[in-house]
Amino acid sequence: MRPRTVFLVAAMVLAAVLAFFLIRKAPLTAPDRVERYGMVIGVKPDKIEYYKKLHAAAWPGVLAKIKECHIRNYSIYLREVAEGQFLLFSYFEYTGNDLEADMAKMAADPETRRWWKETDPCQSPIPTRLDKEFWSRMEEVFHAD
Repeated sequence: MRPRTVFLVAAMVLAAVLAFFLIRKAPLTAPDRVERYGMVIGVKPDKIEYYKKLHAAAWPGVLAKIKECHIRNYSIYLREVAEGQFLLFSYFEYTGNDLEADMAKMAADPETRRWWKETDPCQSPIPTRLDKEFWSRMEEVFHAD
């Protein structure tokens, strides 16, 4: 084999190996640590339709702040648990390193504060909530990926 051909083959093999490791490494850039949160709160029956309408067109700035504060995979579910009694269940994953600081950043955001002025009156904390809780954190008793 000629030296130029050997060089080209070696360069192609090296490029393939580098590409393999770069592609293989890509998923490792995802957060190593994920905290899962399940939260619950009551919702006032007369505010359900408004609450749904708000979330059907969630404000882009609020969504951007949620992402900036290391929250992903965020969902809210609604369920009637007794006649006329409704609960909201939320699930999200936190990938940051300082939840308290990220939540303070979110609470300081003017657009998020305006959003909460719309959503908070729709909600009613559960009777067993802890001091200073609005949404109440739930205990995770099972998880499977």
